[in-house]
Amino acid sequence: MAKLKREALLHYIDASFGGTGSPQWFLIGKDIDDMSVDLGVDVETKKNILGETSVDDKGYEPKLSADPYYANPTDSIYAKLKDIAMNRKTGSDCETKILEVLVDKDTGPYDAWTEDVVVKPQSYGGGTEGVAIPFDVSFNGNRKQGTVTIAAKVPTFTEGE
Repeated sequence: MAKLKREALLHYIDASFGGTGSPQWFLIGKDIDDMSVDLGVDVETKKNILGETSVDDKGYEPKLSADPYYANPTDSIYAKLKDIAMNRKTGSDCETKILEVLVDKDTGPYDAWTEDVVVKPQSYGGGTEGVAIPFDVSFNGNRKQGTVTIAAKVPTFTEGE
């Protein structure tokens, strides 16, 4: 297989934000031409008077920015983003899950991970392209690895062992 194209890495947000029933996975990426998970590596390197170097690995603080996101009332995530932004919601009102899928083979199931996240709009408004509500996704732990099958563009996550 040749190098992976960018569309092989999929990011979904559960638009139900903790609602009952199955997750309502909303695929992030429409209108976005460059999006990466910034791992926020937290490493401190120190050198002592003996010339020795020590590294204190404190982990990661991952974050993803979905910019732009143009407000579309037919998107499953729109109502919640509007509510968080316009009503200045905080805390549990902004918590949901992310599903990351790596399509690196011809057929599924594909490797996938879920994690708790906090979704916060950066701003709202924008230019002539339309009303924009770009948002940040801050990873919040409880990461689980598993697999995903995708049927009719709907992912189904199965947690691994």
